[in-house]
Amino acid sequence: MGTIHITAVAKAPVHAGFAYVDDYKNVPAWMFGVTRFEPVGEQTHGLGATFDATMQLGPKSLNSRVTITEWEQDRLITLASVDGISNTSTWRFAPAGDDSTEMTVDFEYSLPGGLAGKVLAKIVEPIVGTAIKHTESTLRRRVEELASTDATG
Repeated sequence: MGTIHITAVAKAPVHAGFAYVDDYKNVPAWMFGVTRFEPVGEQTHGLGATFDATMQLGPKSLNSRVTITEWEQDRLITLASVDGISNTSTWRFAPAGDDSTEMTVDFEYSLPGGLAGKVLAKIVEPIVGTAIKHTESTLRRRVEELASTDATG
């Protein structure tokens, strides 16, 4: 099982950070490697919303279906896979003083066993560090841009 832990502090209020992450349309813009994140059915956020996702890692496309298993406005979003690559991600949002937000994510994934898992690990593991840096900086920048646009109207 692989684990990625990211913490970013954005100069934006908690509701802005939460709203940005909660909007499924934004996911490919900030999550490293995600090329598709589409709702399955009518529900697009909140407990029970389900999404089909594709992540491009090097030459390999990984598909997964995830469902929101925990959702608390401006505080928490947890997604867990129900099909495809096994993964869980928990997003937490907390005030960080002076209208800033600490956004923390814990992302856990399991690769298949056997030869296929070993081949996939050789692709995925070297990319993890780059993915963490890209995701943290892009998410922080996009939330701050959104907050400043909202503030200036």
